[in-house]
Amino acid sequence: MTTIVDVTDVTFSYGEESALEDITFSVETGEFLGMIGPNGSGKTTLLHLMLGLLEPDVGEVQLFGQPASEFDAGHRIGYVGQRATDRTGAMPATVREVVAMGRTAHAGRSRLTSEDIAAIEDAVETVDVADLLDRRIDQLSGGQRQRALIARALASEPELLALDEPTAGVDADSRDRFYGLLGELNEAGITIILIEHDIDVLTSFVGTVACLNRRLYHHGDVHAFLDSEALSEAYGREHAIIGHDHP
Repeated sequence: MTTIVDVTDVTFSYGEESALEDITFSVETGEFLGMIGPNGSGKTTLLHLMLGLLEPDVGEVQLFGQPASEFDAGHRIGYVGQRATDRTGAMPATVREVVAMGRTAHAGRSRLTSEDIAAIEDAVETVDVADLLDRRIDQLSGGQRQRALIARALASEPELLALDEPTAGVDADSRDRFYGLLGELNEAGITIILIEHDIDVLTSFVGTVACLNRRLYHHGDVHAFLDSEALSEAYGREHAIIGHDHP
């Protein structure tokens, strides 16, 4: 398997406040990785380091085989940041316009080509938002905005999809449909890195877990994680995982 992200001995601080300490792990092609940990544990910071949005104080991050901070092939990554559905709620743009933004890395300031339009149409079909294309995104529900943002990310035809708590504020039915969509995208070959605040739900869907609280307490198979003490170690208390009956 090809390594997409390789994190080696990474430490990062905000001033004198330590955020991450001596983190080492990798993400392989086709993996569905879930990152979990308590609030303030460094999950978003680690994701930003993995995407080259931050540089480590110590250690190295490789993205597609090159230093993450130097990586410039943005079309290979689809990223939906934290609380993105809330921020887009104020955008006076249609779903069509938002999804088209996903081709910026390809088209730049140029007019969209037939290839760009085909990629947009494919993304729209994949997430089933064709009936919403002419509606303003600020008039949609949280779940609908969420799917539009995924379509924007997919329009770039990414190899890696990175999502930071994308289901925050979304109802349970929309969340479950969203996870079903992620499963289909992963089966189609897209590597996924997902930060999710709901531990119980996350462990029902992902294949690999990275559990952290500044330090990495577990990285590996989700079943091994459920049998380990990593969760209680990371959270500093007993934490029961409740099974969910998902299709």
